[in-house]
Amino acid sequence: MKITKTFTLSAMLLAAVMPQAGAASLPDFVGGISAGTIAAISDGEFFGSTYGTGQLTPRSAGFRDVLTVLSIEDGRVAASEVAVSNSVTAAPEILQLTPDGRTAFVAERLGERPESGETIRDLPPGRRLFAVDLSDKSAPRVAATVEIEAFPEALSISPDGMRIAVVSNTPEASFVQIVPYRDGSFGEVMRFDLADLGIAGTAPRPRGGVTATNVHWHPSGSFLAVNINSQNRIAFFEVTEADGAVVLAPWGNVVETARDPMVGRFTPDGRFYITSDWGRDLQAPTLEGRIPQTPSGISVIRLADTAADGETARHERVATATTDRSAEGLAMSRDGRLVATVNMRDTAFPPGTPRFQREATVTLLTFDPQTGAIEKMGDYPFEGVLPEGGTFDLTGDHFLATVFHGHESAGAETGPGLEVFRVVKGERPSLERLGRIPLPHGVHHVDVAR
Repeated sequence: MKITKTFTLSAMLLAAVMPQAGAASLPDFVGGISAGTIAAISDGEFFGSTYGTGQLTPRSAGFRDVLTVLSIEDGRVAASEVAVSNSVTAAPEILQLTPDGRTAFVAERLGERPESGETIRDLPPGRRLFAVDLSDKSAPRVAATVEIEAFPEALSISPDGMRIAVVSNTPEASFVQIVPYRDGSFGEVMRFDLADLGIAGTAPRPRGGVTATNVHWHPSGSFLAVNINSQNRIAFFEVTEADGAVVLAPWGNVVETARDPMVGRFTPDGRFYITSDWGRDLQAPTLEGRIPQTPSGISVIRLADTAADGETARHERVATATTDRSAEGLAMSRDGRLVATVNMRDTAFPPGTPRFQREATVTLLTFDPQTGAIEKMGDYPFEGVLPEGGTFDLTGDHFLATVFHGHESAGAETGPGLEVFRVVKGERPSLERLGRIPLPHGVHHVDVAR
């Protein structure tokens, strides 16, 4: 189902277009965001508290899994949405736009619930990668679907837009998959078992304790980084071709980080790789034990020269910084000088429990592209449940953070959507809260393009 309408900046957006979010005016600041396309993905089956209770949203609420598209041009905003299965249980890396904003790729970690499904345990494994055609942003459509290994955690588009890298963790193995995409169609999925690439474990757990939560293409298109958060390390692979087939081979040493490096990013110049180290105790049997009560961190890895041989290349962790509690999402400005994390804090705990909090934060940091030095500027609070993903706009003048849903009895200003900050630039940059773009329930990742 597709729903679309065009609005001036003072028009009523969500009453007609996104009834899940309730009636609200589109904030005036949206027109100033530097992006032709804003895409956000929403999971309609979870509450923030589902992690603690196991209970899915009631069917009577009418929530759906959707991709929402906002396009901005000459002071006018067009909003549309299309049904796309997805799950918040993945890292906030399951949505990405091509640079031209004409295609969005989405992976589903968990599939759509069956008719009788009421709990997390009822959800089947996700196995699909979707390509959504946004060439007509007023009518987005799923152009292609391909089956990949179960439980995909993250995806990344190659710099030329011709290949999608996906990591999945099945009960038997962790996989890197390379999926060609041309002319609106997926090609044959190429699968690489991480154990065959030297990433293995001996723990008495599935896959020997190996779990991959992030994959990211190097700006050259010749390398991939994969976060092995369960082992607190990052692996790098060289991507080549032989006889028309893609070949993956280890590139240099595996690098240790702090605990639980959930997501990561190459810097725009490709000299560094930056991770957000959440810090969870992945073996704890309860949510209280799993979610840390100490701040998360950042690791900066200086990469070997790209001309270095795969066996002799040496990467090194050269800098760290502290962020805030339960940092999951990570973003970098396109000039490579600003980094931000989206910090859930304790908003995922059920209301009324001892650790529940109403406010999350965004941490802003500066980064030196020459030395790799990183410095925290501050934490910026906002109200809402389970914020995960985030992105700077194209010029780095705004930062957008997803908010899964608001608190009970909260209004549209603190409901589900995109929390928007203005980036105040200068010697010590800061963030200034502008407000929230209301969107459907369950927003957990966002991306922008021209």
